[in-house]
Amino acid sequence: MSKLHFTTKHANAASVQRKWYVVDGTNQTVGRVCSRIAAILKGKNKAYYTPHVDCGDYIIFLNADKVKFTGNKLEEKEYQHVTGYPGGQKIEIAKDLIKRRPELIIERAIKGMLPKNRLGRQMYKKLFVYAGAEHPHGAQKPAELKF
Repeated sequence: MSKLHFTTKHANAASVQRKWYVVDGTNQTVGRVCSRIAAILKGKNKAYYTPHVDCGDYIIFLNADKVKFTGNKLEEKEYQHVTGYPGGQKIEIAKDLIKRRPELIIERAIKGMLPKNRLGRQMYKKLFVYAGAEHPHGAQKPAELKF
């Protein structure tokens, strides 16, 4: 009687196949769409997902200026950063930041959902966020991704 021997296949850099996707942010809720994009950047939508390998796809996020917040977040949510100088803590509410730099809202939300190590930084480089509907990645033939 023979024994069955099963092995788990682990992905590596040579076996990963990457695709390009376009996501339209018009009337999308920030947290919901960003959590789905973070999962795709990690590669969790693939059958051969391996936690220690960057298996994710490329994401092009368009219309970042047309995303929406639920509840009172547009008026109350604060984004802060520190300049490095004494008294250099800057605080800006979401309504002002979406007028000034709408890409930053999406980028910060997704970056916070990725791993905090060099693998997470590698995943983050596959994200491209644009405020308008135009992007310079036409040569990659990205597929539309709807949530």
